[in-house]
Amino acid sequence: MLAAAAGGVAVGMNVGKVPLALPTLRTELGLSLVQAGWVSSMLTTLAVVAALGFGLAAGRVGALRMVLSGLLLSAAASLAALAVHDGGDFARLILTRFVEGAGFLAVVVAAPTLISAAAAPQDRRFALGVWSTYMPAGAGLAMALSPLLLPAFGWRGLWVVTAAALAAAAAAAWSQRRHYAAAGASGHATALRPTLAVLRQPLPWLLALAFGAWALQHFALIVWLPTFLKEQRAMSPGWVALLSCVMLLACVPGNLVGGALMQHGVSRGRVIAVAHALTGLCGLGYLQDGWPDALRYALCVALSFCGGVIPAAAMTSSAVLAKSPQQIGALQGLIMQGSQLGQFVGTPLIAAVVAASGQWRSALWVTGAAALFGVALGLAAWAAERRRRDAPS
Repeated sequence: MLAAAAGGVAVGMNVGKVPLALPTLRTELGLSLVQAGWVSSMLTTLAVVAALGFGLAAGRVGALRMVLSGLLLSAAASLAALAVHDGGDFARLILTRFVEGAGFLAVVVAAPTLISAAAAPQDRRFALGVWSTYMPAGAGLAMALSPLLLPAFGWRGLWVVTAAALAAAAAAAWSQRRHYAAAGASGHATALRPTLAVLRQPLPWLLALAFGAWALQHFALIVWLPTFLKEQRAMSPGWVALLSCVMLLACVPGNLVGGALMQHGVSRGRVIAVAHALTGLCGLGYLQDGWPDALRYALCVALSFCGGVIPAAAMTSSAVLAKSPQQIGALQGLIMQGSQLGQFVGTPLIAAVVAASGQWRSALWVTGAAALFGVALGLAAWAAERRRRDAPS
Protein backbone atom coordinates (compact mmCIF):
# COMPACT_ATOMS: atom_id res chain seq x y z
CA MET A 1 0.00 0.00 0.00
CA LEU A 2 2.77 2.44 0.92
CA ALA A 3 4.70 1.56 -2.24
CA ALA A 4 1.68 2.55 -4.35
CA ALA A 5 1.16 5.72 -2.31
CA ALA A 6 4.83 6.65 -2.79
CA GLY A 7 4.16 6.94 -6.52
CA GLY A 8 1.61 9.65 -5.81
CA VAL A 9 4.05 11.54 -3.58
CA ALA A 10 6.70 11.36 -6.31
CA VAL A 11 4.43 12.78 -9.03
CA GLY A 12 3.19 15.37 -6.53
CA MET A 13 6.77 16.63 -6.41
CA ASN A 14 6.44 17.50 -10.10
CA VAL A 15 3.70 19.93 -9.12
CA GLY A 16 5.50 21.40 -6.12
CA LYS A 17 8.89 21.85 -7.76
CA VAL A 18 7.75 24.62 -10.10
CA PRO A 19 6.39 27.54 -7.99
CA LEU A 20 9.61 28.35 -6.10
CA ALA A 21 11.79 27.55 -9.12
CA LEU A 22 9.89 29.85 -11.52
CA PRO A 23 11.95 33.00 -10.77
CA THR A 24 15.16 31.03 -11.45
CA LEU A 25 13.68 29.54 -14.62
CA ARG A 26 12.61 32.96 -15.89
CA THR A 27 16.02 34.52 -15.18
CA GLU A 28 18.12 31.70 -16.61
CA LEU A 29 16.00 30.81 -19.63
CA GLY A 30 14.59 34.27 -20.36
CA LEU A 31 10.97 33.15 -20.15
CA SER A 32 8.18 35.66 -20.41
CA LEU A 33 5.46 35.84 -17.78
CA VAL A 34 3.04 34.06 -20.12
CA GLN A 35 5.55 31.29 -20.83
CA ALA A 36 6.20 30.84 -17.10
CA GLY A 37 2.44 30.60 -16.58
CA TRP A 38 2.23 27.74 -19.08
CA VAL A 39 5.09 25.91 -17.37
CA SER A 40 3.22 26.21 -14.08
CA SER A 41 -0.27 25.35 -15.34
CA MET A 42 0.38 22.62 -17.92
CA LEU A 43 -0.36 19.77 -15.50
CA THR A 44 -3.62 21.37 -14.39
CA THR A 45 -4.71 22.09 -17.97
CA LEU A 46 -4.09 18.51 -19.06
CA ALA A 47 -5.90 17.12 -15.99
CA VAL A 48 -8.99 19.25 -16.66
CA VAL A 49 -9.21 17.87 -20.20
CA ALA A 50 -8.12 14.26 -19.82
CA ALA A 51 -8.33 12.95 -16.23
CA LEU A 52 -11.51 10.92 -16.78
CA GLY A 53 -10.11 9.48 -20.01
CA PHE A 54 -6.98 8.36 -18.19
CA GLY A 55 -9.16 6.77 -15.51
CA LEU A 56 -11.05 4.76 -18.11
CA ALA A 57 -7.79 3.76 -19.81
CA ALA A 58 -6.40 2.44 -16.53
CA GLY A 59 -9.03 -0.30 -16.54
CA ARG A 60 -8.01 -1.43 -20.01
CA VAL A 61 -4.24 -1.16 -19.59
CA GLY A 62 -3.96 -2.39 -16.02
CA ALA A 63 -3.27 -0.29 -12.93
CA LEU A 64 0.29 -1.50 -12.34
CA ARG A 65 1.34 -0.91 -15.94
CA MET A 66 -0.29 2.51 -15.80
CA VAL A 67 1.51 3.49 -12.59
CA LEU A 68 4.92 2.24 -13.74
CA SER A 69 4.55 3.91 -17.15
CA GLY A 70 3.52 7.19 -15.54
CA LEU A 71 6.42 7.21 -13.09
CA LEU A 72 9.05 6.33 -15.70
CA LEU A 73 7.67 8.78 -18.27
CA SER A 74 7.70 11.55 -15.68
CA ALA A 75 11.28 10.71 -14.67
CA ALA A 76 12.40 10.71 -18.32
CA ALA A 77 10.67 14.03 -18.97
CA SER A 78 12.31 15.63 -15.92
CA LEU A 79 15.73 14.54 -17.17
CA ALA A 80 14.95 15.66 -20.74
CA ALA A 81 14.23 19.16 -19.41
CA LEU A 82 17.90 19.46 -18.40
CA ALA A 83 18.76 19.97 -22.08
CA VAL A 84 16.80 23.24 -22.19
CA HIS A 85 19.22 26.17 -22.16
CA ASP A 86 17.30 29.30 -23.18
CA GLY A 87 13.91 30.71 -24.09
CA GLY A 88 14.33 29.46 -27.63
CA ASP A 89 13.89 25.95 -26.24
CA PHE A 90 10.54 26.82 -24.72
CA ALA A 91 8.71 24.32 -26.93
CA ARG A 92 10.95 21.54 -25.61
CA LEU A 93 10.43 22.68 -22.02
CA ILE A 94 6.66 22.77 -22.36
CA LEU A 95 6.73 19.34 -24.03
CA THR A 96 8.52 17.91 -21.00
CA ARG A 97 5.87 19.44 -18.75
CA PHE A 98 3.17 17.91 -20.95
CA VAL A 99 4.75 14.47 -20.59
CA GLU A 100 5.12 15.01 -16.84
CA GLY A 101 1.42 15.87 -16.76
CA ALA A 102 0.51 12.69 -18.62
CA GLY A 103 2.64 10.68 -16.18
CA PHE A 104 1.01 12.47 -13.26
CA LEU A 105 -2.48 11.56 -14.47
CA ALA A 106 -1.51 7.96 -15.17
CA VAL A 107 -0.31 7.52 -11.60
CA VAL A 108 -3.03 9.36 -9.70
CA VAL A 109 -5.94 7.59 -11.42
CA ALA A 110 -4.39 4.10 -11.24
CA ALA A 111 -2.55 3.98 -7.91
CA PRO A 112 -5.79 3.87 -5.85
CA THR A 113 -6.64 0.60 -7.61
CA LEU A 114 -3.30 -0.85 -6.45
CA ILE A 115 -3.95 0.38 -2.92
CA SER A 116 -7.42 -1.20 -2.90
CA ALA A 117 -5.93 -4.49 -4.13
CA ALA A 118 -3.19 -4.49 -1.49
CA ALA A 119 -5.31 -3.45 1.50
CA ALA A 120 -7.60 -5.77 3.46
CA PRO A 121 -11.29 -5.07 2.69
CA GLN A 122 -11.94 -3.65 6.16
CA ASP A 123 -8.98 -1.26 5.81
CA ARG A 124 -9.63 0.13 2.34
CA ARG A 125 -11.31 3.35 3.41
CA PHE A 126 -8.45 4.34 5.67
CA ALA A 127 -5.88 3.15 3.09
CA LEU A 128 -7.44 5.44 0.47
CA GLY A 129 -7.45 8.21 3.07
CA VAL A 130 -3.68 7.72 3.36
CA TRP A 131 -3.52 7.94 -0.44
CA SER A 132 -5.25 11.34 -0.36
CA THR A 133 -2.10 12.80 1.25
CA TYR A 134 -0.07 12.35 -1.94
CA MET A 135 -0.48 15.88 -3.30
CA PRO A 136 0.29 17.99 -0.20
CA ALA A 137 3.03 15.54 0.82
CA GLY A 138 4.70 15.52 -2.60
CA ALA A 139 4.29 19.22 -3.33
CA GLY A 140 5.33 20.11 0.22
CA LEU A 141 8.43 17.94 -0.03
CA ALA A 142 9.49 19.64 -3.25
CA MET A 143 8.89 23.06 -1.72
CA ALA A 144 10.93 22.09 1.34
CA LEU A 145 13.83 20.94 -0.84
CA SER A 146 13.74 24.02 -3.08
CA PRO A 147 15.56 26.45 -0.72
CA LEU A 148 18.28 23.82 -0.22
CA LEU A 149 18.78 22.86 -3.87
CA LEU A 150 18.07 26.04 -5.85
CA PRO A 151 20.94 28.19 -4.47
CA ALA A 152 23.52 25.41 -4.89
CA PHE A 153 22.38 23.54 -7.99
CA GLY A 154 19.75 25.72 -9.64
CA TRP A 155 16.47 24.41 -11.03
CA ARG A 156 18.27 21.50 -12.72
CA GLY A 157 19.29 20.09 -9.34
CA LEU A 158 15.66 20.11 -8.23
CA TRP A 159 14.60 18.38 -11.46
CA VAL A 160 17.27 15.67 -11.01
CA VAL A 161 16.16 14.97 -7.43
CA THR A 162 12.55 14.72 -8.60
CA ALA A 163 13.53 12.29 -11.36
CA ALA A 164 15.39 10.16 -8.82
CA ALA A 165 12.31 10.09 -6.55
CA LEU A 166 10.13 9.02 -9.48
CA ALA A 167 12.51 6.21 -10.42
CA ALA A 168 12.70 5.04 -6.80
CA ALA A 169 8.89 5.02 -6.57
CA ALA A 170 8.69 2.92 -9.75
CA ALA A 171 11.16 0.43 -8.27
CA ALA A 172 9.13 0.27 -5.04
CA ALA A 173 5.88 -0.42 -6.91
CA TRP A 174 7.52 -3.10 -9.05
CA SER A 175 8.97 -4.81 -5.97
CA GLN A 176 5.43 -5.17 -4.54
CA ARG A 177 3.80 -6.35 -7.77
CA ARG A 178 2.67 -9.67 -6.29
CA HIS A 179 0.22 -7.79 -4.05
CA TYR A 180 -1.48 -6.08 -7.00
CA ALA A 181 -2.74 -9.17 -8.83
CA ALA A 182 -6.39 -8.22 -8.23
CA ALA A 183 -5.84 -4.94 -10.12
CA GLY A 184 -5.21 -6.52 -13.52
CA ALA A 185 -6.40 -5.15 -16.85
CA SER A 186 -9.80 -6.04 -18.23
CA GLY A 187 -8.50 -6.18 -21.78
CA HIS A 188 -12.02 -6.26 -23.28
CA ALA A 189 -13.81 -3.53 -25.19
CA THR A 190 -17.10 -4.69 -23.63
CA ALA A 191 -15.77 -3.69 -20.20
CA LEU A 192 -16.46 0.00 -20.93
CA ARG A 193 -20.20 -0.23 -20.28
CA PRO A 194 -19.98 -1.70 -16.75
CA THR A 195 -17.11 0.65 -16.02
CA LEU A 196 -19.21 3.69 -16.92
CA ALA A 197 -22.17 2.37 -14.92
CA VAL A 198 -20.66 3.69 -11.69
CA LEU A 199 -20.73 7.23 -13.11
CA ARG A 200 -24.51 7.14 -13.55
CA GLN A 201 -24.92 7.69 -9.84
CA PRO A 202 -25.23 11.32 -8.64
CA LEU A 203 -22.93 10.82 -5.64
CA PRO A 204 -19.59 10.65 -7.54
CA TRP A 205 -20.40 13.89 -9.37
CA LEU A 206 -21.32 15.66 -6.14
CA LEU A 207 -18.08 14.50 -4.53
CA ALA A 208 -16.00 15.58 -7.54
CA LEU A 209 -17.55 19.06 -7.55
CA ALA A 210 -17.11 19.39 -3.79
CA PHE A 211 -13.44 18.50 -4.20
CA GLY A 212 -13.20 21.17 -6.91
CA ALA A 213 -14.72 23.79 -4.60
CA TRP A 214 -12.07 22.93 -2.00
CA ALA A 215 -9.26 22.99 -4.57
CA LEU A 216 -10.26 26.54 -5.53
CA GLN A 217 -10.03 27.73 -1.92
CA HIS A 218 -6.75 25.95 -1.29
CA PHE A 219 -5.18 27.24 -4.49
CA ALA A 220 -6.16 30.82 -3.60
CA LEU A 221 -4.33 30.36 -0.29
CA ILE A 222 -1.28 28.80 -1.96
CA VAL A 223 -1.04 31.81 -4.29
CA TRP A 224 -1.77 34.46 -1.67
CA LEU A 225 0.49 33.38 1.20
CA PRO A 226 3.91 33.47 -0.57
CA THR A 227 2.97 36.75 -2.26
CA PHE A 228 1.92 38.29 1.05
CA LEU A 229 5.03 37.12 2.92
CA LYS A 230 7.42 38.28 0.21
CA GLU A 231 5.87 41.56 -0.97
CA GLN A 232 4.12 42.89 2.14
CA ARG A 233 6.29 41.45 4.92
CA ALA A 234 9.63 41.43 3.03
CA MET A 235 10.56 37.96 4.28
CA SER A 236 13.54 36.10 2.88
CA PRO A 237 12.96 33.32 0.32
CA GLY A 238 13.85 30.73 2.95
CA TRP A 239 11.18 31.91 5.38
CA VAL A 240 8.63 32.23 2.60
CA ALA A 241 9.31 28.64 1.55
CA LEU A 242 9.24 27.34 5.13
CA LEU A 243 5.97 29.00 6.14
CA SER A 244 4.31 28.10 2.84
CA CYS A 245 5.49 24.50 3.19
CA VAL A 246 4.15 24.20 6.75
CA MET A 247 0.79 25.52 5.59
CA LEU A 248 0.67 23.03 2.71
CA LEU A 249 1.78 20.07 4.83
CA ALA A 250 -0.96 20.86 7.38
CA CYS A 251 -3.29 19.29 4.83
CA VAL A 252 -1.65 15.87 5.39
CA PRO A 253 -2.94 15.27 8.96
CA GLY A 254 -6.30 16.55 7.72
CA ASN A 255 -6.24 13.85 5.04
CA LEU A 256 -5.47 11.21 7.67
CA VAL A 257 -8.26 12.44 9.94
CA GLY A 258 -10.60 12.26 6.96
CA GLY A 259 -9.49 8.71 6.26
CA ALA A 260 -10.11 7.73 9.88
CA LEU A 261 -13.59 9.27 9.79
CA MET A 262 -14.41 7.33 6.63
CA GLN A 263 -13.06 4.14 8.22
CA HIS A 264 -15.53 4.65 11.08
CA GLY A 265 -18.44 5.08 8.69
CA VAL A 266 -19.07 8.82 9.09
CA SER A 267 -21.11 10.27 6.22
CA ARG A 268 -18.96 11.77 3.46
CA GLY A 269 -21.51 14.46 2.75
CA ARG A 270 -21.67 15.55 6.37
CA VAL A 271 -17.86 15.71 6.64
CA ILE A 272 -17.65 17.73 3.41
CA ALA A 273 -20.36 20.19 4.47
CA VAL A 274 -18.75 20.86 7.86
CA ALA A 275 -15.26 21.13 6.35
CA HIS A 276 -16.39 23.66 3.74
CA ALA A 277 -18.09 25.74 6.43
CA LEU A 278 -14.85 25.80 8.45
CA THR A 279 -12.63 26.61 5.45
CA GLY A 280 -14.99 29.42 4.49
CA LEU A 281 -14.67 30.95 7.97
CA CYS A 282 -10.87 30.55 7.92
CA GLY A 283 -10.75 32.20 4.49
CA LEU A 284 -12.79 35.09 5.82
CA GLY A 285 -10.22 35.57 8.59
CA TYR A 286 -6.84 35.27 6.89
CA LEU A 287 -7.68 38.00 4.37
CA GLN A 288 -8.56 40.56 7.08
CA ASP A 289 -5.87 43.26 6.86
CA GLY A 290 -6.40 44.54 10.40
CA TRP A 291 -5.86 41.21 12.15
CA PRO A 292 -2.50 40.20 13.70
CA ASP A 293 -0.18 38.33 11.35
CA ALA A 294 0.18 35.39 13.75
CA LEU A 295 -3.59 34.89 13.84
CA ARG A 296 -3.88 35.20 10.06
CA TYR A 297 -1.15 32.61 9.54
CA ALA A 298 -2.79 30.28 12.08
CA LEU A 299 -6.01 30.56 10.06
CA CYS A 300 -4.06 29.65 6.90
CA VAL A 301 -2.78 26.50 8.59
CA ALA A 302 -6.25 25.75 9.99
CA LEU A 303 -7.84 26.14 6.56
CA SER A 304 -5.36 23.67 5.07
CA PHE A 305 -5.93 21.18 7.91
CA CYS A 306 -9.73 21.39 7.95
CA GLY A 307 -10.00 21.19 4.18
CA GLY A 308 -7.73 18.14 4.12
CA VAL A 309 -10.64 15.91 5.10
CA ILE A 310 -12.41 16.74 1.80
CA PRO A 311 -9.97 14.90 -0.54
CA ALA A 312 -10.07 11.92 1.81
CA ALA A 313 -13.88 11.89 1.79
CA ALA A 314 -13.97 12.05 -2.02
CA MET A 315 -11.13 9.65 -2.83
CA THR A 316 -12.24 6.92 -0.44
CA SER A 317 -15.64 6.75 -2.14
CA SER A 318 -14.35 4.10 -4.54
CA ALA A 319 -14.16 1.70 -1.57
CA VAL A 320 -17.97 1.65 -1.41
CA LEU A 321 -19.10 2.76 -4.88
CA ALA A 322 -16.80 0.75 -7.17
CA LYS A 323 -17.52 -2.91 -7.83
CA SER A 324 -14.43 -3.61 -9.94
CA PRO A 325 -10.86 -2.33 -10.39
CA GLN A 326 -11.98 -0.69 -13.65
CA GLN A 327 -14.65 1.31 -11.84
CA ILE A 328 -12.07 2.51 -9.31
CA GLY A 329 -10.05 4.07 -12.15
CA ALA A 330 -13.15 5.75 -13.59
CA LEU A 331 -14.13 7.19 -10.21
CA GLN A 332 -10.63 8.46 -9.47
CA GLY A 333 -10.44 10.05 -12.92
CA LEU A 334 -13.73 11.86 -12.36
CA ILE A 335 -12.70 13.06 -8.90
CA MET A 336 -9.31 14.23 -10.20
CA GLN A 337 -10.98 16.10 -13.07
CA GLY A 338 -13.33 17.82 -10.62
CA SER A 339 -10.50 18.90 -8.33
CA GLN A 340 -8.43 20.28 -11.18
CA LEU A 341 -11.45 22.03 -12.68
CA GLY A 342 -11.85 24.01 -9.46
CA GLN A 343 -8.25 25.17 -9.62
CA PHE A 344 -8.45 25.87 -13.36
CA VAL A 345 -11.61 27.97 -13.09
CA GLY A 346 -10.59 29.65 -9.85
CA THR A 347 -7.29 31.01 -11.18
CA PRO A 348 -8.73 33.51 -13.71
CA LEU A 349 -11.67 34.36 -11.44
CA ILE A 350 -9.44 35.28 -8.51
CA ALA A 351 -7.01 37.15 -10.78
CA ALA A 352 -9.85 39.16 -12.35
CA VAL A 353 -11.46 40.08 -9.03
CA VAL A 354 -8.17 41.07 -7.38
CA ALA A 355 -7.01 43.02 -10.45
CA ALA A 356 -10.29 44.93 -10.59
CA SER A 357 -10.16 46.01 -6.96
CA GLY A 358 -6.42 46.09 -6.38
CA GLN A 359 -6.89 44.25 -3.07
CA TRP A 360 -6.45 40.59 -2.21
CA ARG A 361 -9.38 40.88 0.20
CA SER A 362 -11.68 40.89 -2.83
CA ALA A 363 -10.78 37.22 -3.40
CA LEU A 364 -13.27 36.53 -0.60
CA TRP A 365 -16.07 36.85 -3.15
CA VAL A 366 -14.65 33.85 -4.99
CA THR A 367 -13.45 31.73 -2.08
CA GLY A 368 -16.56 32.47 -0.01
CA ALA A 369 -18.84 31.49 -2.88
CA ALA A 370 -16.82 28.28 -3.33
CA ALA A 371 -17.20 27.46 0.38
CA LEU A 372 -20.97 28.01 0.29
CA PHE A 373 -21.21 25.92 -2.87
CA GLY A 374 -19.19 23.22 -1.14
CA VAL A 375 -21.56 23.21 1.86
CA ALA A 376 -24.53 22.80 -0.49
CA LEU A 377 -22.79 19.98 -2.35
CA GLY A 378 -21.93 18.27 0.95
CA LEU A 379 -25.56 18.40 2.07
CA ALA A 380 -26.69 17.05 -1.30
CA ALA A 381 -24.12 14.24 -1.06
CA TRP A 382 -25.33 13.46 2.47
CA ALA A 383 -28.88 13.13 1.15
CA ALA A 384 -27.69 10.95 -1.74
CA GLU A 385 -25.87 8.68 0.71
CA ARG A 386 -29.03 8.26 2.77
CA ARG A 387 -31.05 7.40 -0.33
CA ARG A 388 -28.40 4.92 -1.41
CA ARG A 389 -28.32 3.31 2.03
CA ASP A 390 -32.11 3.01 2.18
CA ALA A 391 -32.52 1.71 -1.37
CA PRO A 392 -33.21 -2.03 -1.77
CA SER A 393 -29.99 -3.95 -2.50
